[in-house]
Amino acid sequence: MKKQIPIKDESLNQEKQNNKEQPSNNQNRQKEENSTQKQQNKNTKQEHTHKKQQQTKEKQNQTKELKEQLSECKKQYEELKDKYLRLMAEYENYRKRTLKEKMELVKTAGENVIKGLLEIIDNFERALASIENTNDIKAIKDGVNLIYKGLKDYLKQQGLQEIEALGKPLDTDLHEAVGQKPVEDEQQKGKVVEVMQKGYLLNGKVIRHAKVIIGS
Repeated sequence: MKKQIPIKDESLNQEKQNNKEQPSNNQNRQKEENSTQKQQNKNTKQEHTHKKQQQTKEKQNQTKELKEQLSECKKQYEELKDKYLRLMAEYENYRKRTLKEKMELVKTAGENVIKGLLEIIDNFERALASIENTNDIKAIKDGVNLIYKGLKDYLKQQGLQEIEALGKPLDTDLHEAVGQKPVEDEQQKGKVVEVMQKGYLLNGKVIRHAKVIIGS
């Protein structure tokens, strides 16, 4: 008889062997997965660290730029402040100088006007002296009229102008109505029929309104 091979025992041995190898494979696979996970965690951590460093560097650069801009603004502010103070000082000096010149001009102008009137006063004094030594009324009258004309001509040269009123329509910018007077002529109604006091302009500006009577 042939000897039978114990197949069952060999199968059992093979299964035992496979069971022994399976835990080992599982352990290796787990080690590989752990190693891979660790590497991924390491890479992730490195990426995070690199990103954080980059953000920190960007913030430092931004801070540096802001500091430079602030420094430039402060410099420009100081320059503008210096220019402003210089300009204000120059303006103040100009204002004082102009005010002084204006006061001197007014003073000089008044002085020149008075000087011009002195000659007219001299003429009046001579006329008064001649009245004591003459009975010629016509000569006295002519002398006074001549002085009067000289005075009016002089004042006209200084910019004085008489306001025209008689026969003119009432103009409240030039005339001051102080009364009314009945008139027969319809064309005279609302117009100046009598001048109570003459009005004057000085260099085109009213310095005294003409006081007038209006026809009604």
